[in-house]
Amino acid sequence: QVQLVESGGGLVQPGGSLRLSCAASGLTFSRYTMRWYRQAPGKERELVAGITSAGGSTNYADSVKGRFTISRDNAKNTVYLQMNSLKPEDTAVYFCNAQFMWNSASQFWGQGTQVTVSS
Repeated sequence: QVQLVESGGGLVQPGGSLRLSCAASGLTFSRYTMRWYRQAPGKERELVAGITSAGGSTNYADSVKGRFTISRDNAKNTVYLQMNSLKPEDTAVYFCNAQFMWNSASQFWGQGTQVTVSS
C-alpha cells in the first residue's frame, strides 16, 4: 500500500534551520505532485509548498517565500522541505501530500512530523 513517511522535525531556535524529508513507497512517485502542508494547534491545515511531478515548477505560501525551499529526488522517491530563518509562527505539524497528476481525487497523506520553533 501507499506510504508517505515524514522525518526531520524537531525543536529549533528562532532563526534556525531544519530539513524535512518525506519518503514515498507503493506508488509511482514521478507521477505525483508533492506538497507540504502544516497545521498549528487550533488552526486549519494550510498549504506550505508544492512541486510538480518532474520538479519543474514550485509554489509557496506567502508566509514562507524566501525562507523555505521544496525539492524532490524522483530516483529516491523523496520530497524535501528546507526551512531556513524559522520563526515561532512556523511551529506546526508538517504533513506530506501526494496527488496523482492525472486524477486530483487520488491523493495520500503522511502521518506528520512536529516542528517547534522556540527559544
